[in-house]
Amino acid sequence: MSGVGEALGNLVEGALYARAAEPDAGEASDGHTHERTCLNCGTPLTGPHCHQCGQRAHVHRTLGAFFHDFLHGVFHFEGKTWRTLPLLAWHPGRLTREYIDGHRASYVSPIALFLFVVFLTFAGFNALGSTINLGDNMTLNGKKVSVADAESNLKGQIAALEKRRAAALAAGQPVEDIDGELQGLRSALTTTEAIKHNDWKAFTEQMEGGKPVAAQPSDNWLDATWKKAKSNPELLIYKLQSEAYKYSWLLIPISVPFVWLLFAWRRRFTLYDHTVFVTYSLCFMMLALLLASAGAKWGFAPLVVVPVLYAPVHLYRQLRGAYGTSVLGAMVRTLVLLVFAAIALTLWGLAIVGLVLQ
Repeated sequence: MSGVGEALGNLVEGALYARAAEPDAGEASDGHTHERTCLNCGTPLTGPHCHQCGQRAHVHRTLGAFFHDFLHGVFHFEGKTWRTLPLLAWHPGRLTREYIDGHRASYVSPIALFLFVVFLTFAGFNALGSTINLGDNMTLNGKKVSVADAESNLKGQIAALEKRRAAALAAGQPVEDIDGELQGLRSALTTTEAIKHNDWKAFTEQMEGGKPVAAQPSDNWLDATWKKAKSNPELLIYKLQSEAYKYSWLLIPISVPFVWLLFAWRRRFTLYDHTVFVTYSLCFMMLALLLASAGAKWGFAPLVVVPVLYAPVHLYRQLRGAYGTSVLGAMVRTLVLLVFAAIALTLWGLAIVGLVLQ
């Protein structure tokens, strides 16, 4: 997030410098153009848009228009976003059906909304910080001890070894063995301090610096992946948390066959219909997850409870509106779809574990 903020800051600063140096560069006197032919393809204009290429006849050449285009390009930031989001929340079936039927000018497309929501969700998770705690206890010399006690113990051992090393050097004795012990203890202390401060970055760097688990010739892909995950579960959890957004798109092809099974005998519904349904549904569920995570982080229970309870209601409303099912049919399919969703999430989790650990 800091990199994005820095890039935006540099862009704004550069634009302001350019504006101060040449305040009227590239603009008409009022910042607008008044063209009779399309500036893109040269076709004579007969309305607010070129009938040949679709470009607007009225082209803005102002700094404000530039940043509007920038925001639009990055966030799809325009009026139809605000028409889409309320429907996504309260009338998802209507949104899905209207988009499938071709009423698209007023709504953000499913894939564009999905990409925006993925960005927003994982940016929100980063802003909220890790929800995974490294723990208050750890194993030291085969015993469970508190992190504070382990830190104190390791510092004491390091201090004692440093005195032994100094004495050995003064006596002209070799210190290689002592240096090896010191290196191991300092590494353990670094890991302990990372656990104490719940510093995932330092913890990950320390864990990745360790000796990797060697795969045996007899291991297949699944066995090798399982051994890596079992040898360092904390590192696996962190990687999944930080890398999951890259593979979030896999949820769409994984989920579509399950929705198809609900309507396999109704041929008027195609895989395209199911893909639109799944994509809009995932958009809402990710936003609900973000709200619930924020509620958990801030200790505000209603923000956790409401999204969790509304999720199955949302599925019901979307099924009912998108496919025109009966009340009973939508209720039964909602229950089945909740089971399918759990299976799809499991398959997605296994897939990204394999991708992260490969």
